[in-house]
Amino acid sequence: MRSSFAKSIYVGAAVLGLAGLSAVTTTTASAKSYATAGSYTALTKGQNVLVNGTNAIYSKPGTVKGAKVVASKKTVAKLAASKKSNDTFYAYGTKTTNRGSVYYKIVTMDKKYRGYIYGGKTAGTFAGGIKTTDTMTKAAVPSQTTVYFANPGTANVTWTAPKNTDINAKKNVVNTTPFAGDKLTITDAATKTKEGSLYYYVKDATHPSVSGWIYSGAVTTDSSVAYNQASDVKVNLVATDGTTVKSTVLQNLKANNDTNSASTDTAKVKGTAVGVDALDQAKKADWNNSVLKGTGYTVGDLTTNTINQAALLNAKSGDTVTVYVTKGKEVGMKIQLLQTTSDPTHNTALVPSTNTTAATAALSTAADTVVTVPSLTTPFAGADGAAFTAQNVIDYLTKANAATLYTDNYDKTTKAQDKTSSDDVLAKSGTYTEYKLVSSRDGNYSSDSSAVGIYTATVKTGISPVHNQKTTTTPGSSFE
Repeated sequence: MRSSFAKSIYVGAAVLGLAGLSAVTTTTASAKSYATAGSYTALTKGQNVLVNGTNAIYSKPGTVKGAKVVASKKTVAKLAASKKSNDTFYAYGTKTTNRGSVYYKIVTMDKKYRGYIYGGKTAGTFAGGIKTTDTMTKAAVPSQTTVYFANPGTANVTWTAPKNTDINAKKNVVNTTPFAGDKLTITDAATKTKEGSLYYYVKDATHPSVSGWIYSGAVTTDSSVAYNQASDVKVNLVATDGTTVKSTVLQNLKANNDTNSASTDTAKVKGTAVGVDALDQAKKADWNNSVLKGTGYTVGDLTTNTINQAALLNAKSGDTVTVYVTKGKEVGMKIQLLQTTSDPTHNTALVPSTNTTAATAALSTAADTVVTVPSLTTPFAGADGAAFTAQNVIDYLTKANAATLYTDNYDKTTKAQDKTSSDDVLAKSGTYTEYKLVSSRDGNYSSDSSAVGIYTATVKTGISPVHNQKTTTTPGSSFE
């Protein structure tokens, strides 16, 4: 009996022991296991890197206890796809965990995101969630290397490196106005890898501290637009509705004499009265055939326009003055329709159905060139002399339902209009040509010339969409 009791005690104890062991084992397995990170090591040389969107960014190495998400994988994926240089990262430090994982300390160029990201298993290489990158791509130096600041001021100044391409990039100057008129020499060129925007490295021999990288659109080879506030006056050519049509510069103006009746030597200090020479230069500038050419605006006679005359006479160096311009009368243009050929320098003319004389003659022998055109309710028009682009013409013709034109049915052999076949016959074996608008040409609005629409031809089988259709156009703008 005792033996049986003893056995039951041992068995019970064994069971309880196993249960206790099981409980301990379960508790240990459910506790999260964290890595530990070694000490922070600054990189001997920082590296520009891109994220690839596979790993998040943390406040500490991601597997270390207490690590918080700085940028989720979703956010990092957006940064990886970004076409902006400010979303490029700069790696500058590292920590390695006891599991051999390398984490890099990174920051975006705009300092918005900063933290640790997994970088592989080998210190000194960039893998895992990042890869190395060049923020600039070498470009060709232009043939004309002498340039000037196009619009001196606080925008688009020179930098030690283009903004957001180097973590330490900074401005060489905050304002280029004092250096307006300086001759700059382009010695290097590169594009931002993400945006593709072009930058030049320019050297300023007059003021070497100004030398640096600058956006290519902020310089010009045209010395006539260079501006020196000590001796120049900016002129805004403004329409009567207040819109600035163009701007120009009157350069190297001479100072007024004591009685403001004549000019003396070139002004050397901002604020010098230079009105006499400003008016004289403006009269000789022929702005209508230079800066205003293609705008559709003109400057009236400066001798008789007292408002413009007064603005110029009161000018001081460094000023910006307003000269009012007048818009030319609106003129409507005819549209010439052309068909592309194998020779890109020569296009064949199409005959619009509204040109009844030419269309009637062509229908008997060249009906494949006679197209039915829509009625034009709004003319293709603009200020006399103003420039228009090929795209303006394409947009106009598309809106006018003239992007696709058709001929009537015609005989394949004789090219004469098919007037006898029934609709059933035409539906099965009729021939017509479809013309698709593909291009145009730039030009200037004028009542003495025409805009053009250029089409490609495709011969079709079936009844023409414009079979026996007649159209008319509104006077003032027509096809020719």
